[in-house]
Amino acid sequence: MLITHYSLSIKMHEQFNFAIEVLGTISFSMSGSFAAMQKRLDPFGVLIIAFVTSVGGGTVRDLLLDIPVFWMHDLLTCALIILTSIFTMIFKSFEKNFRVTLFIFDSFGLGLFTIIGVQKGMHADIHPLICIGLGTITGCFGGIIRDILLNRIPLIFRKEIYATACILGGSVFLLLTEFTTLTYTIVQIFTILLIVSIRTLAVKYHWQIPKFYGYENNAEM
Repeated sequence: MLITHYSLSIKMHEQFNFAIEVLGTISFSMSGSFAAMQKRLDPFGVLIIAFVTSVGGGTVRDLLLDIPVFWMHDLLTCALIILTSIFTMIFKSFEKNFRVTLFIFDSFGLGLFTIIGVQKGMHADIHPLICIGLGTITGCFGGIIRDILLNRIPLIFRKEIYATACILGGSVFLLLTEFTTLTYTIVQIFTILLIVSIRTLAVKYHWQIPKFYGYENNAEM
């Protein structure tokens, strides 16, 4: 009976992790698609931007961990990105406020993929600080590549709190996992919502990381 309960718990955990990966892929695919449509790219361009937004962070993470890149062995990820991009291009006819929609999906993608990255680091048995770094890379690098291809300053380098939300969320995830008796699924959900909340509140109330340096408006590096 105990073994059966344990097996059921493991199965539920794996299913929830799978759900996180699917939702993260969909969120970042829609984020990339809306960003590309803002720049009036053609359908092929929209698909490319959606793809790099969805898999960019995970690709960098897997290369750093020296493991097979996840999407190269998983046609489901590629199919999800393609279908989500097509849906988004159709949905575009009904959605005019790209900025708000892009922000919503980007925030959820950030939270979902950060947790995936931290978990990958934990499974690789590396230092907790590096796990947080991997979570931040997984959450942020797809957006960095997206913004570079669209000729925009990446969000992570602007005034908005972006990577900081990943770092805080990843830290809370590790602390709750290590020092509380909360179930793993509850910790995952709480941390994802925490990252989304930090990102949302930071934009709403214009939270910024203070600068400790002076600069001249016309100065060039």
